[in-house]
Amino acid sequence: MKRSSTRARDRSILSCHVKPTLERHPIGSVTPRTVQGLVSEWSVRMAPRSVRRCYDVLRAIFNYAVESDVIARTPCRSVKLPAMEAQTRHVVTAEELAGLADALGADYAPMAYLGALLGLRWGEVAGLRVGRVDFLAGTIEIAEQTTRGEHGRAVLGTPKSAAGRRVLSAPKALLDMLAAHLARHDLTGVDADAFVFTSPRGEPLDYSHWRRRVWLPACSRTGLKGLVFHDLRRAAATALVLERVDMKTAQTRLGHSDPRLTLGLYAQASNEADRDAAERVGARYLGGVWEGRGIKPGDPAGG
Repeated sequence: MKRSSTRARDRSILSCHVKPTLERHPIGSVTPRTVQGLVSEWSVRMAPRSVRRCYDVLRAIFNYAVESDVIARTPCRSVKLPAMEAQTRHVVTAEELAGLADALGADYAPMAYLGALLGLRWGEVAGLRVGRVDFLAGTIEIAEQTTRGEHGRAVLGTPKSAAGRRVLSAPKALLDMLAAHLARHDLTGVDADAFVFTSPRGEPLDYSHWRRRVWLPACSRTGLKGLVFHDLRRAAATALVLERVDMKTAQTRLGHSDPRLTLGLYAQASNEADRDAAERVGARYLGGVWEGRGIKPGDPAGG
């Protein structure tokens, strides 16, 4: 069964991008050429990822029509989709993260560190309850998350997959930060069901409002315009790779069901990793060799 946020997104795609063009076409009259034309139209005004999402909704409709014997073949075949180019996102530094946390303010600063240190999604941070933080064990349990449901309203649900429900060890400094945050809001263990982060009125966080009211101004003040909360998760994944954390541990901490997501979607190559790779390979093949030939690395060939 699809999540409420996915259903809401699919209905929006159907209403805004599919029906305006195809609602007057009898379903049996739609051909691959018709679908290709629609995809080409979308490609002019949408990013490749958005085009593919729209196409997935359209394909699902025609697949259902085939399964229901309404049509014999789906017209969603041999359709050329726009290429997905790899996105290079900025990986925040420790200094930038500290500045961003300061700009977010005391009530929301720990959210940035939960994203960058533990790789939590925004919805997982917003859905975190007091009882899920175990200060004695030094762990944080991810068991719920906030998503956008119908008409944009916030909905509390379970993580995206079984792998998304996880218990993560947390650095002591982060636990101390959360302890101070809870103390400032008079929250204790008896408030186990209370949310760690709420709106100024004490309500569960709404992503659109929080982004507009808190996140964007903070990014603007710290020179990080264009940064999205998910970039903190990418930074966490990149840090795991740079610190040579084994793939299984990284996959578990990020809540990925497929290890290819850990590297393919989040861990970005960095100058630091590239330089380290160059030095290590150089040491393997050049260490001691050039000196033995009487030529120092960097000298012109032949002296």
